[in-house]
Amino acid sequence: MLRKATIKDVEKIWKLVNSYADKRIMLPRSLSELYENLRDFYVVIGDNKLLGCGALHITWEDYGEILSLAVEPEMVRQGIGSNILKACEEEARMLGLNKLITLTYIPEFFEAHGFVRVKKSTLPHKIWSMCIKCPKFPECDEIPLVKKII
Repeated sequence: MLRKATIKDVEKIWKLVNSYADKRIMLPRSLSELYENLRDFYVVIGDNKLLGCGALHITWEDYGEILSLAVEPEMVRQGIGSNILKACEEEARMLGLNKLITLTYIPEFFEAHGFVRVKKSTLPHKIWSMCIKCPKFPECDEIPLVKKII
């Protein structure tokens, strides 16, 4: 079942996201960061377990960013990530955003959903405000992608 995340989901989201961060596939997220941005998150729940999560974060006037899209490893390739991404896109349209961006180590997933690779220098400076907190700043090795959604 896909739904917006609640307070009870935060620790599960934290564990899932950081399990990927431990493998250097995703950037880590702190508990405080997750609590502060909880309204951005969707989760998929099955058999009372968190199977996946992902967030839509508004970054600028017409940009939203897809963050922390993660699926339990045994559930990968079952449509969970795609469903979360679709929910984020629908919400972005409803909010009037024109473009979605993501920074990822797995660009192929996003490319399969209509995102295209871009140069980091083409993204608005406001998007980089969150990057200052990143342990990889300023040597970012994530791949930026954009999708127009209008």
